[in-house]
Amino acid sequence: MDFRIGTEQREMVAAVRDLAQNEFKPNAGRYMDGTFPWDNMRKLAALGVLGMTVPEEYGGLGLPVFDTALILEEIAKVCYPTAMAVLGEAGVQTRVIARYAPDSIKERILPRVVSGDCILAICMTEPHAGTDVANFRTNARIVGDRVILKGTKTLISRAPEAGMFVVFTRIDGRPGREGIGCVLLEAGTPGFAVTGTYHTMGGENLHEIQFDDCELPLENLVLREDGFRKLLSAFNTQRCLNPSISLGLAEGAFDEAVNYVRDRTVFGSPISDKQGVRWKLADMFKDIEAGRGLLYRACMTANPFPDPFLSATAKVFNNEMALRVTSEAVQLHGGYGFTDEYAVSRLYRGARYGSLGGGATETLRDLIGKKIVGDMDPTQGIAGLDTY
Repeated sequence: MDFRIGTEQREMVAAVRDLAQNEFKPNAGRYMDGTFPWDNMRKLAALGVLGMTVPEEYGGLGLPVFDTALILEEIAKVCYPTAMAVLGEAGVQTRVIARYAPDSIKERILPRVVSGDCILAICMTEPHAGTDVANFRTNARIVGDRVILKGTKTLISRAPEAGMFVVFTRIDGRPGREGIGCVLLEAGTPGFAVTGTYHTMGGENLHEIQFDDCELPLENLVLREDGFRKLLSAFNTQRCLNPSISLGLAEGAFDEAVNYVRDRTVFGSPISDKQGVRWKLADMFKDIEAGRGLLYRACMTANPFPDPFLSATAKVFNNEMALRVTSEAVQLHGGYGFTDEYAVSRLYRGARYGSLGGGATETLRDLIGKKIVGDMDPTQGIAGLDTY
């Protein structure tokens, strides 16, 4: 399998890398208090990055999952809050609108996503249910040509900044997973309110949202029949983009660690002269390259969504790898690594999110295990899974 990228991909990644390293990196600390990175987002919009998953007919680039992951990786190397903000424009919410929304909504919203004028938010988690989608209580009741939305969502990114919310909800009170669908709600809809804020260790803010009988046009009900299966299909994309941020955080911390041990001296010589330090760097590099291979391979299966088995495997590995690598980067910095003034501290805190969002690693481990037990051919072994 060939992961070499073409000329256009290389040029786009290089442009994002230059912007991130030269402009985002020096100012990354300013977003650790929950401030939304509007300045960075406007600069990325000018490059076309915010429209990278928007179809070309709506002004976007229509890039595949692999290209999107490469770009998120570069941003995450220097600024976790900005990477998460871009994920909101490139992730599930954009793909749900582009694939399932009526033309009237696509024409109104998607060009504004490309320009950076419309931030998107996805609303899934509820106070009593995260991964357990079947127990969602938020409900969309269909009354004639209107939809009445009522319920609570929590731990939602970008709620005060978002122009549109992609809300996964029960439809007409139907029980279980089969009752799950999706509605689109625009900011300012009567009955909608941001009712709480949680500041995260990664720097960004998360919010609680109330829907108090929000009245929506019927066209805003974009997933009804078979909504849960379609949700999971779209969510496999998130299981490639989330670990691309983990990979970028690990790479950024690794780069910081290498530069630090080259310059820092102890007992008259650079720390990098010590065998124990070099072995740490070797293990960090090995981990990063293993994660890169798993992630890129999963991305290449997207048609239009990635293989669920491989994307889950890539996510679990990269989420946990990023924690190991960023932790070692802090260790190599000594006491300085524990301070806010050094980037490894921020990168380490950002890495902690990966295994919590987009499917907890425990849930995905179980998914992977069920696939192995259920599908591995007794004579062909792992090859019988048809993943090669």
